Amino acid sequence: MLERLNQALDHLETCLEGEVDMAEVARIAAASEYHFRRLFSALAGMPLSVYVRRRRMTLAGAEVLAGKWTLLDVATRYGYGSGEAFARAFRSVHGIGPGEARRTGAVLTAQPRMSFRVVVEGSTAMRYRIVEKESFRFVGRKARVPLVHEGVNAAAAAHVESLDAQAIVRMKELSGREPEGILSAAVYLTDSRVEGAEADYWVGVAAGPEADAGELDALDVPAGTWAVFDGRGPHPSALQELWRDVFTQWFPSNPYTSRPGPELLRTQPVEIGAETDSQLWIPVERGSRRTG
Repeated sequence: MLERLNQALDHLETCLEGEVDMAEVARIAAASEYHFRRLFSALAGMPLSVYVRRRRMTLAGAEVLAGKWTLLDVATRYGYGSGEAFARAFRSVHGIGPGEARRTGAVLTAQPRMSFRVVVEGSTAMRYRIVEKESFRFVGRKARVPLVHEGVNAAAAAHVESLDAQAIVRMKELSGREPEGILSAAVYLTDSRVEGAEADYWVGVAAGPEADAGELDALDVPAGTWAVFDGRGPHPSALQELWRDVFTQWFPSNPYTSRPGPELLRTQPVEIGAETDSQLWIPVERGSRRTG
């Protein structure tokens, strides 16, 4: 799959002067656009849209300094319909406007072309199973939180602490679908997985599709395929490492792609650093294994 990803990035590079058809880029990667965006973000550490803007502004920066084209010509060449929009994008990458950069010969910021390669890290086997799951309703309480890749997520911890006893009792009464018990769930608002990006963080249970949520929040989840990963290790680092390995090692090595839906986590509350078992549910669909 890494070969397909690199072919997709090569194609993207040829489209920077104008509109980029992300559906076509994803097709070359043999993935849905949704999965391609998420996989790129996990591997590259930045959203695909940010990478495209930085690459465009890297090429545009060279044109600005060369002085061969007017600034409006450069803007149009790289897909911007107005000088103002181009100037905003230019400043967001280089920290200076294109006019000033041309006048002063400023030092600009370059985003190198990316390519992905195999790094041998998979010395520990990943335990997983594939589950076909019926539709269900996730019932609980949600809060908007920033993503934290290492250490405790203070906003998520505060949300858990805010749950009242009555809500917890009601959740337990509604629990009855696999995975059983009180769970957490993450619903990502964009394709970005960078530190600080926002997500809806849920604490709740998997209930029947007709469950009455009452005063609780509810999220209807359609039937579909899930990849279920088992892990054990110190909390919360082991879970954060498991999620990272799923996207950077398991997906590129298996014939599945991610699909829209909440990512579910079942774990036991423990002290920071204590060993605990965890189970991560990722919504997936079977993808292509084309290599040519």
